[in-house]
Amino acid sequence: MRITRLPRLDNTNGWSRILEPRKANPSLAKDAAADWLIIGAGYAGLAAARRLAENRPDDRIVVVDAGEVGENTSGRNSGFAIDLPHNTGSSLEELGASQRYMGLARTAIDYMEKTVIEAGIDCDWSRDGKYHTAVSSRGASEVLEPLARELEALGEPFEWIDKRGVAEKIGSSHFTAAVYTPGCVLMNPAALTRGLADTLPENVILYENSPVTEINYQNGVHIHTPTGSLRAPKLILAVNGFAERFGFLEQNLVHVGAHASLTRPLSKQEREEYGVTDPWGLTPANAFAGITMRYTNDWRILIRQNLNYAPSQFTSISKQQSLKREHQALFDDRFPMLKGVEIEHTWSGYLCFSKNGAPGFGQAAPNIWTAVCQNGVGVTKGTIAGLLAADMACGRDNPLIEDMESLGEPARIPPRPFVDVGVQARMMWELWTNRHEA
Repeated sequence: MRITRLPRLDNTNGWSRILEPRKANPSLAKDAAADWLIIGAGYAGLAAARRLAENRPDDRIVVVDAGEVGENTSGRNSGFAIDLPHNTGSSLEELGASQRYMGLARTAIDYMEKTVIEAGIDCDWSRDGKYHTAVSSRGASEVLEPLARELEALGEPFEWIDKRGVAEKIGSSHFTAAVYTPGCVLMNPAALTRGLADTLPENVILYENSPVTEINYQNGVHIHTPTGSLRAPKLILAVNGFAERFGFLEQNLVHVGAHASLTRPLSKQEREEYGVTDPWGLTPANAFAGITMRYTNDWRILIRQNLNYAPSQFTSISKQQSLKREHQALFDDRFPMLKGVEIEHTWSGYLCFSKNGAPGFGQAAPNIWTAVCQNGVGVTKGTIAGLLAADMACGRDNPLIEDMESLGEPARIPPRPFVDVGVQARMMWELWTNRHEA
């Protein structure tokens, strides 16, 4: 089958623009063979490659990616490795599901942290925790208070922070309250994915700028790229929202654009006026109306706001310029003491959701496994999906596979244009009903 849509990446990702230039691995430029093929070099694909190399040290493992590592969606997120579920419930069944979720997420974080330390990956990896914030008293009572009760029932550490405390921690009086949890890791996601790719085991070969234009599933897997081809008996598909282009989950995935900006670094005088010394990360009570923010180790402030339905998985440069102006206004409103600090980079990335929040994980066909659809939490969900897909493919006994499978399978969605109308209406409703959290 031909792959009719490929990622359309641009040169806007601020996380990679602030790093030193990196020389990409060569493209696939010959007819080759391998024992294992992984398509996609994001968190899931890189984790799968590492675990396959551990499980099968004598096998030849090949990873192909359509673009360059760090420029894909994995390098474009906000740089949070989140260990807690966004929403939990109070029943014993729901609390049990939350415990399983946390076990999966924390296994992913521990695995990445071990790799970061052992491989010496410079990505500002830091267990700074995060603030889950509400703008309004309604947001605090409807979201933060139930969250605090559920964390207490789970035996999880947290701190309730009032309006004055939030202002002292993040330097903005915009928020009414926050729940601080210590388990979240902050990092530069482009630097992390670059480092994971550049320190792969010796029996893993990574080909970049090698988009798969054709794939045949007979007698194993046979792919073609613009300059080469490759055969392998087994495949792990780690292309997230592009899975449907490879014939899997064709009516199960919803694509959402997420847009972010980074300021220039604050000067020494501006940092003194700002008055906050420690880096922090902040997530909103409502992801549609609210704003995700960070203060980075190199004294920049990140703004992520404006989610939109994006079935084309593309944002024009003119739209990004409009978003940049919106983000500048949001920054100026929340940090009036930093007047004159300008947005330096604005970019877009594409999240993949299922209707019921389930991942696209498991054996999809004989000798084919998928680790896709991370539902907006790609750092941890992608990593654990890749690790466990590799273990499942190798027949390795891992009790976490059962926990992963307990998250369910993506529910089917209506065909277009009906799903377009439904998703856009739902997003408009979320924005309207949660406008108090803007």
